[in-house]
Amino acid sequence: MLDRLRHWRERRFAARHPLPEDAWREARYRVPLLAALDEEEALRLGHRAWRFLHAKRISLHPTLAETTPFDLPARLALAGQACLLTLGWSHDEHLEAFGNVHEVLILPDAFQRRVEEMDEFGVMHEYDDERAGETSCQGPVVVAFPDLMESGDFSGFNVLIHEFAHKLDLGNSLDVNGFPPLPGDIDPREWHRVFTAVWGDLQGHLERSTPTPIDDYAATHPGECFAVCCEAFFTAPDLLHDVYPALFALLGRYFRQQTLARLPPSGDDARPEHH
Repeated sequence: MLDRLRHWRERRFAARHPLPEDAWREARYRVPLLAALDEEEALRLGHRAWRFLHAKRISLHPTLAETTPFDLPARLALAGQACLLTLGWSHDEHLEAFGNVHEVLILPDAFQRRVEEMDEFGVMHEYDDERAGETSCQGPVVVAFPDLMESGDFSGFNVLIHEFAHKLDLGNSLDVNGFPPLPGDIDPREWHRVFTAVWGDLQGHLERSTPTPIDDYAATHPGECFAVCCEAFFTAPDLLHDVYPALFALLGRYFRQQTLARLPPSGDDARPEHH
């Protein structure tokens, strides 16, 4: 009964609020990650992103709101990148996964947080950490506007995917730990084994003072490891596939997406024809 009611509500929403196709086309034109989708995926994501904009609050810092236009295509581009994570999941799974998302807050610039951490010897260290984004269990997804503008391509960086990966991670706990709710076809022991191997490899690179295969921020915390690997899965799938093939395959099963197939040819920004 509840499923029928939910589906009826979704059909009614679609009838009353049809997807603005021109704005969605423009959003895809601006964002290579969205432009790389095939037409079926793009249409499904467009409807999901449009619904996301009606269900969640997108807020600009007052200073930013006064100086920076943030039109409907920009908002759809933001929502599209967030919903890209759950594109392979059913509508109900998507709603459940982002049930802890209520607001996306965009700040004019990177921001600082005072951090306290205890080292392996029990000594507490305090420092100011500059951040491009942050979130919490039921708190807003906070992102810095410059980093938002740098997101959306195949460079390996995407602040939205990173922070929304944290929201997935927070689906079963009050803090990020790299262990989100898993579908029935993924054994938690396999998840732990694969991510532990990646974590160990990253720590080994740091101990040897050699460059890490992916962003070394992944080596700071298991929750950050998950978020950085999600960034790479969507925005640098060839890199992740080459350096951590078992993890790439596991994330492919988790997200139910084949991101490597979306990677544009070298030198191609994967933008669709623009009219």
